[in-house]
Amino acid sequence: MSTIDEAPAAGLPPQLSPQLSWERFWQLVDLIGGEPAVAVCATFDEGCERLSEVLAAGPVEEILGFGERFAEALYRLDREEYGTQRAVDPAYPGQSLPLSDDGFLYARAAVVAAGRAAYERVLGEPELFAAHSFRSGESLLYVHEEAYEAATGEEWEHDTRYDYESCSNREGWPNL
Repeated sequence: MSTIDEAPAAGLPPQLSPQLSWERFWQLVDLIGGEPAVAVCATFDEGCERLSEVLAAGPVEEILGFGERFAEALYRLDREEYGTQRAVDPAYPGQSLPLSDDGFLYARAAVVAAGRAAYERVLGEPELFAAHSFRSGESLLYVHEEAYEAATGEEWEHDTRYDYESCSNREGWPNL
């Protein structure tokens, strides 16, 4: 699949799909600043703070929906063809390292943070994932949780429909 549509990922019935549209999800992600923001840690963190503030100021349902869509976006990238790629640091061309489970998760989050166009390019051409492999989108993992806590005064205790931890997408890792 090279584009994101309103259909849930494989294995889930349509009635369990999140209430937040993909269009709204990507509008919110755009608040981070796209690929240029992801490339600079301070700019990326500022973008995540901005996104968290916007989510916290809106309805709680939107925070929950964002968490669901984000988990699904990460889950869709949790595939062997991405996770077996090696991390390439642009400062050291020609050298690469295997991705750890955390590194793979953070790189997938960086792809999401880069925006819809980057995400869909990577979905369509897995070899493009390597360009994101040395970036860390870790801060994005906590945006909806922080927004929820700011909006409700309670800790995020919600399990999303999709487990986004590395190698949890069994269909994407048939050799595990």
